[in-house]
Amino acid sequence: MKREFLRTGDGSITIHLPDWNEQYHSKHGAINEALHVFIETGFEYFFGNFQRKEVSILEIGFGTGLNAFLTAVQAEKTKRSVSYTGVEAYPVDISEVKELNYPTLVKAPQALFDQLHEVPWEETTTINEYFSLTKRKQFFADIEEVNCYDLIYFDAFGARVQPDLWTEDIFEIMYKSLKEEGVLVTYAAKGSVRRAMQAVGFLVERLPGPPGKREMLRAVKEI
Repeated sequence: MKREFLRTGDGSITIHLPDWNEQYHSKHGAINEALHVFIETGFEYFFGNFQRKEVSILEIGFGTGLNAFLTAVQAEKTKRSVSYTGVEAYPVDISEVKELNYPTLVKAPQALFDQLHEVPWEETTTINEYFSLTKRKQFFADIEEVNCYDLIYFDAFGARVQPDLWTEDIFEIMYKSLKEEGVLVTYAAKGSVRRAMQAVGFLVERLPGPPGKREMLRAVKEI
């Protein structure tokens, strides 16, 4: 599938797939979207509500590594321990990674961003004292963990182009993988997505979305 680079609204670069008219991040701002949806509404919400010093995160769609990078930066800044698992069936090529400008715009080390992509797949690597990373080449439907994660970043391609990733079956897997009172955040806000989450037991709330989107969703596992 053809892949192009697109400069988004905040100056950050994302990968665009013209055959799908889809990109890895919002065209209104890749970094702004990730900060709003996953760091502010996910990471900071979790710590603000549960008063913990560590968190286990599952990312659905490791992609360009932007969410992992921003989380690693935030973990070190706030001195919170993060065990991070990124699942990706089709990893981004390292040649594409070199075209991404996230470290420059975030004012964080290029070496950190590079390391997240260079560490081996299927192994747990300690990046620094606050952040460890496990990358898995895996289809989302094959995730089998139960009660393992505190927080899920659900960042799959949109339901318009990959509706099979936004079904009750997938969200049942997500629900099972979360610990009690675990949290899932996603940029999506479609009614069908919200209903699929609710059908498997999530308590779902609509929240203000990132630039260019009116709403997003946050779901909590209730027992």
